[in-house]
Amino acid sequence: MGWLDNLFGRGRGEPVIIVSGLPRSGTSMAMKMLDAAGIPAFQDGIRVADEDNPRGYYEHERVKDLDKRGADRSWVREARGKALKVISFLLPYLPGENDYRIVFMSRTMEEVLASQAKMLERRNEDSETEDRRMTELYEDHLQKVKNVISVRDNMQMLEIHYSDVVTNSRREADRIAEFLKLPPGTAERMAAQVDSQLYRNRA
Repeated sequence: MGWLDNLFGRGRGEPVIIVSGLPRSGTSMAMKMLDAAGIPAFQDGIRVADEDNPRGYYEHERVKDLDKRGADRSWVREARGKALKVISFLLPYLPGENDYRIVFMSRTMEEVLASQAKMLERRNEDSETEDRRMTELYEDHLQKVKNVISVRDNMQMLEIHYSDVVTNSRREADRIAEFLKLPPGTAERMAAQVDSQLYRNRA
């Protein structure tokens, strides 16, 4: 039995550690922190590091199909005891056969939109929705997805703010370590992964 066994008991096996949030909210940074803590990342390596995420994305392509009609979601059980990155829009589609501990990354909406705009610019793409409308859509979505999490008995969530991680990485790493009941010493290793120089789009 590993340290994860104490989180939920053995009813549904070890929990899947989910890192979630809006795009460009620090989810890749959180995944790297968990990796340093000794939690294996459930990833396929297809999406490689680039200028937008120079330290890697830690993603698995199958996550993108969670909301597809008739999709096979049984593979998620393979991520038990590991960290899986799932964009917030797809959280409601996680199968009920697993327990989930969700580290939910939040970020100031202006920074999220600015970071997304920079990414689109580098790809020579344009946003089809103005910032004001995007803010309304995102805020409505976040409220709905948090409501879903609150009523799912197999989900527990810790909300972490991106700027707090950058400005006080050890304190936020301690919060994550406590939430996941990690062994002593892991918070220090997680905090060491935070690179404040990557905080490039500030409100």
